[in-house]
Amino acid sequence: MSIDGAADLSRIARTVRTPSPLEEPGGGVRSSGDVSAELRNVTKRFGAVVACRDVSLAVHQGEIHGLLGENGAGKSTLMKVLIGLVPSDGGEVRLRGRPVVVKDPVHAASLGLAMAQQHFSLVERLKVWENVALAHRGRMSRRDAARVIGEIGERYGLTADPNARVEDLTVGQRQRVELVKCLSLKPDVLILDEPTSVLTKAESRELFSVLRQVVQVDGLAVILISHKLDEVLQATDVVTIMRDGSVVAELRTADADAHQLAKAMVGRDVLLQAEMAAVGLLDEELAQASTPDARADVGPDTVPDVAGGLEAVGPAPPVEIRPRALRLAGVSARGPDGRLLLDQLSIEVAQGEIVGVAGVDGNGQAAIGDVMSGILSVEAGRIELTGREVAPRAVDLIDAGVAVIPEDRHSSGCVLSMSVEENLVAVELDAFRRRTGLLDKKAIRARARELIDTFGISCPSPQVRMSSLSGGNQQRVVLARELSRDPRVVIAVQPTRGLDVGAIEYISEQLRAAAARGAGILLVSSELDELVALSHRIAVIHGGQIIGEMPRGRIDVERLGLLMGGRVA
Repeated sequence: MSIDGAADLSRIARTVRTPSPLEEPGGGVRSSGDVSAELRNVTKRFGAVVACRDVSLAVHQGEIHGLLGENGAGKSTLMKVLIGLVPSDGGEVRLRGRPVVVKDPVHAASLGLAMAQQHFSLVERLKVWENVALAHRGRMSRRDAARVIGEIGERYGLTADPNARVEDLTVGQRQRVELVKCLSLKPDVLILDEPTSVLTKAESRELFSVLRQVVQVDGLAVILISHKLDEVLQATDVVTIMRDGSVVAELRTADADAHQLAKAMVGRDVLLQAEMAAVGLLDEELAQASTPDARADVGPDTVPDVAGGLEAVGPAPPVEIRPRALRLAGVSARGPDGRLLLDQLSIEVAQGEIVGVAGVDGNGQAAIGDVMSGILSVEAGRIELTGREVAPRAVDLIDAGVAVIPEDRHSSGCVLSMSVEENLVAVELDAFRRRTGLLDKKAIRARARELIDTFGISCPSPQVRMSSLSGGNQQRVVLARELSRDPRVVIAVQPTRGLDVGAIEYISEQLRAAAARGAGILLVSSELDELVALSHRIAVIHGGQIIGEMPRGRIDVERLGLLMGGRVA
């Protein structure tokens, strides 16, 4: 659940449906509308990797069809075949009952197909209206593009400034532009790949409400790819589950529940306590959690531990004083455009403690990761590790034991054009230099294989490009590189954004393990469920400042919502 829906936490109480057996592929889950798009026996290989294996899927008019599966299950590849981004190695595509060969996305648009991708297909140096115009054949004037953007914004609640440059927008704003560009094509079949991964709760609800109206009134067919099972349960009519490149089940949404879907996705029972951010099951616990604050006044180099066990949401245990791992004291930083991103921000993290940072997107969360990576310059304040000041430069922060899992793994977490092994050792290259100054490639490969095995990274070999890996495996590479150094402090910014329940489970386990080894963890997330499940205490950021905090055992939903809105309650 997005933290912007914090005020609604106590409202949601899902009725648990009586599970019905999952229907086998081809079991005949039917819709009353005609078939808009169909994939028959589609197979797609990337070298030795079979991304899709004999996959069949039919989407009907007037329905929202959910497509679920772990990262790397083949969902996005299947949809890219549908819109002509990649050619299939077998099978066929049918539109309205007729076989077609979709040449490319422009051809797909002329056929009534449009896809809003999870990783944006935007030209960052261009303005919003220019990106929208590029999606259309022929010339589109600035005035016409601005009019279209305004109409879509009014109808869908996806407002965007036509004259803003994409490179100056936040991740959430870029997602809006991606959706606006897609909707401007007025498609018959709309494919949404993780559309809410960077949207607020309110924006997500509004989007799904509009989609429901469109499919019912206009007969639009929607394919919704999402790792958030609660969203799929609330928004879709039919669900298809993929695993390891194949369809393993298809069922009516009304006959499913979150635990059932999660088990189908990963092929085993999933412990959802830590992964409730993926399935939306923490609401009841949050509504019931209410105990006196256990914080105490402590010395300058220690902070209280109010976490206790991480496996349950409940009363805060007695305070235990632990040495401080990290202290940000009055840190201020500006973006490239001169805008103040962090405004005298102060926060502390103890050794072995996980401190969550909650806030509405765009209030300085990403800047924390950029400062701790040395990407963003600090104009005031101090960064201290275990009581000693550290210069805010990348090399000094790495040497001091800081590991960073950035918000956008593509732009700052890894280099997609480089190999997996190169990404795995990127921050410790000096350890693999020979006396001649040349790198020991044999040692690098051995280290990469060790990390691949330890962190369960699925890839054909250490030499393949990062771009060939699924999102979940790319995130595992980032985790392996950062956590294998046994860091003193871990800064995790949106570490599970866009990932499926199995990947969320794994990352949650890794963060807990790092804390158990004594690292201080600063967890920045837009998912309140995730923060509550993992954090010892939660701090709220607004306008680049920490304006309040509370222990997990004393979550006051109303106060939390007020704090995130900038009101000190």
